[in-house]
Amino acid sequence: MAATGQVAGGLTEYDRQVLTAVNAGAASLSFVGSGFIVLCYVLFKELRKFSFKLVFYLALSDMLCSFFSMVGDPSRGFFCYSHGYSTHFFCVASFLWTTTIAFTLHRTVVRHKTDVEDMEAMFHLYVWGTSLVMTVVRSIGNNHSHLGTWCWSQSGRTGKAIHFITFYMPLWGAILYNGFTYFQVISMLKNARRMAVGMSDRAYQSDARAEMKALNRWGYYPLILIGAWAFGTINRIHDFIEPGHKIFWLSLLDVGTSALMGLFNSIAYGLNSSVRRAIYERLDLFWPDRLQRWFPNSSRFRNQQQESELVALKIEDQH
Repeated sequence: MAATGQVAGGLTEYDRQVLTAVNAGAASLSFVGSGFIVLCYVLFKELRKFSFKLVFYLALSDMLCSFFSMVGDPSRGFFCYSHGYSTHFFCVASFLWTTTIAFTLHRTVVRHKTDVEDMEAMFHLYVWGTSLVMTVVRSIGNNHSHLGTWCWSQSGRTGKAIHFITFYMPLWGAILYNGFTYFQVISMLKNARRMAVGMSDRAYQSDARAEMKALNRWGYYPLILIGAWAFGTINRIHDFIEPGHKIFWLSLLDVGTSALMGLFNSIAYGLNSSVRRAIYERLDLFWPDRLQRWFPNSSRFRNQQQESELVALKIEDQH
């Protein structure tokens, strides 16, 4: 989506071909990565808990966003419009699903609520409804024209402004929300850990250390969106200020990093201990001796207590 409509005058035909190739290559990696997480969810029944279900929806959105992004613009007309609309829709849905994961973590850890599973329908309405509205609104003021291999080239200031409002403003709102949410959760667990140390509660200290190890990783997850879209945001602002002057290296970073968002999400959110353990268990059934030879630590995953990917979703064991 970030690759569409961003390459205009000021770039040579060769530059556009390079950007097309980079976009297709990076989007293909994201498609494979997110598709792998979707496949794991479908094949492994033990992963079908509410915590990983949200990751599944995120991976599904990333996979479809990557697919439409790497398809490019092979023809004019309806396919061009469907490509532009579909990519925008699923890319918006992707970063919105990260906010539902952050919300779920905050609600269970900080607010000690156990009703997150009952909010799944609301999550769907929020994500898909908002994505649809943002995609439809984006069509206002757009000049649906072609330039080289790109669809939806926005040459007017109105179209560029609406594009920024319907994508980058909600994107950075999601980044700020996720960052604030994870900061609150980690701060709360750090305080709880200090209290446990003061009370010499060894059992609780052990649990707190496990939770802190998991949440320290979650604290970096807002950086995924920042890394994926920072150059795209800078490129949009520069393009709005100086529409006739495209910077190739900035466009290259824009296209490359945004198209890798699905791969980043699949590694950070999806490739967790639960998924790895499920894979090792299946491999152990078919190639036990070879698995032990090449992966001597695989038995450790079978014997580990399942790490909660949302930490506070221990409520699943209470149902």
